[in-house]
Amino acid sequence: MAVNGEAASQAGAAGAAGALSLPAPQGSSLVERGSLGGFQLTPVARKADPLDLVALAEEVQKADDFVRANACNRLTVIAEQIRYLQEQARKVLQDAAKNADLHHVACNFVKRPGNVYYLYRRKSGQRYFSILSPKEWGPSCPSEFLGAYRLQHDMSWTPSEDIEKREAELNVLEKLLSQQAALPPCTEPNFQGLTM
Repeated sequence: MAVNGEAASQAGAAGAAGALSLPAPQGSSLVERGSLGGFQLTPVARKADPLDLVALAEEVQKADDFVRANACNRLTVIAEQIRYLQEQARKVLQDAAKNADLHHVACNFVKRPGNVYYLYRRKSGQRYFSILSPKEWGPSCPSEFLGAYRLQHDMSWTPSEDIEKREAELNVLEKLLSQQAALPPCTEPNFQGLTM
């Protein structure tokens, strides 16, 4: 009985040792060259030499160049957006100054949004708004006509030559708002069917 137990323990020890270093079966290596299980293995000649410091440095430099180029491209887009936003900010400030200036023009009546008012300048240089157009004044117009403006509901002024364009923009925005309100809630805006 001890002999069988001793043989079993020796076999177990031999098995444990054999698991660490089993000889390869005859006619087969552990890693075959060429195709293994349908996958093409990379030939040794195509592998980079890890000791080739020049090649490694070139790869690092190439990666740095790509990272720098990618960052520059993204920063270029951001710079263009900044220029666009600066231009928009400049336009907003100009419009605000123009609107404030027109609100300070002399006027002897209550201005109502949606109406067109006519801007004149007296010989003294004073500017004033009138509800009479140059056509209504006729040849007896006492002042120099400077322009016609519509007072919008947001209290901004639109020159008469831009009224149709402004109305088209407001109609598109109104259409957008009404379509958004009619749709079920979603995470993205719906611009379907909107054209200028």
